[in-house]
Amino acid sequence: MVLRTDWTETGFGTRAIHAGQEPDPVTGAIMTPIYQSSTYVQASPGDFKGYEYSRTSNPTREALEGNLAGLEEARYARALASGCAGATAIMGALSAGDHVLCGDDVYGGTFRLMDKVFANLGVEFSFVDQTNLDAVRAALRPETKLCWIETPTNPTLKIADIAGIATLCREAQVTSVVDNTFATPYLQSPLALGADLVVHSTTKYLGGHSDVVGGAVVTNDEAWIERVQFVLNSMGLNPGPQDCFLTLRGTKTLHVRMDRHVRNAQAVAHYLEAHDQVSKVIYPGLPSHPQYELAQRQMRGPGGMISFHIRGGLPAARRFLEAVEVFSLAESLGGVESLIEHPAIMTHASVPPETREALGIADDFIRISVGIEDERDLIDDLAQALATAEHA
Repeated sequence: MVLRTDWTETGFGTRAIHAGQEPDPVTGAIMTPIYQSSTYVQASPGDFKGYEYSRTSNPTREALEGNLAGLEEARYARALASGCAGATAIMGALSAGDHVLCGDDVYGGTFRLMDKVFANLGVEFSFVDQTNLDAVRAALRPETKLCWIETPTNPTLKIADIAGIATLCREAQVTSVVDNTFATPYLQSPLALGADLVVHSTTKYLGGHSDVVGGAVVTNDEAWIERVQFVLNSMGLNPGPQDCFLTLRGTKTLHVRMDRHVRNAQAVAHYLEAHDQVSKVIYPGLPSHPQYELAQRQMRGPGGMISFHIRGGLPAARRFLEAVEVFSLAESLGGVESLIEHPAIMTHASVPPETREALGIADDFIRISVGIEDERDLIDDLAQALATAEHA
């Protein structure tokens, strides 16, 4: 056979399976081996075969990085120990006095990292509603170095105009970063829309099986990938080779899983929107979503995440969450199994109560990560749990 190494002109599914990966040159193994080694032998001081120490680089990790770059159609990718490690590698390149403009609704761990870690080191942060381009423009400062965009947001599923914000950032010489975790490269391409950097929690949809924690930074900018690599290596933000192997196992089926996630989520969202016990459903695939038209233009599908408000406040929410059987009450998202949670108590407890209230993350607010089980079973489970909440 001819060994092909360039997969740039192939379709997404082909890149998911082949990009960054070659048969093992020693054995011909089709799966990238787990190179469980911390160090590498050198023939002479400084004369080595591309690897010195696994904090810096590792063959299994490099295969994953090539795959992630292929999925985002980018030149460079770096795999990290978690999504928070990816954010740390980017913000670790900043200096005291630099300013970061961030969306007002982001993952609680991202907010905590900004507000409780980097703010203490002298980096300044502002949080604005990024669905409003005028608000973004007004919040940019001469000292702004990064604009952090999460879209769809976690957990209220706001949609930010990536191309519009990226244009504002270019004009102001600000680096734009998009957290693409919820959408994945299958449904959204931030770099093609003008963003400078993409960050992922690969723990979620990219890994896809709730069995590995990881992160990634992807870009076409050589200077930025060098900064990320320097911080990664200096701070020890690297993932282990087995984690990289598991993530590679996940990316191979991303496209087929996302199709099922989207199909199930659309059915669940329509069911919830018609239910009397539900006061509001937030899902980018529903015409009732405030940025529905933008989502239709910017994304290739509305994703697998849904948020909704249940009637009856916290008592009803608690009864409902205690009654689910197919859905699992747990944090995280993006796995093959359907997960459900209460953001105010669980994933976003680190966000100040007044901020949660302003965003609508109230006691009646519930977030769903719709898995790939049978659609009918998911809807039946929601039906019985809602009935329990209503009649308890």
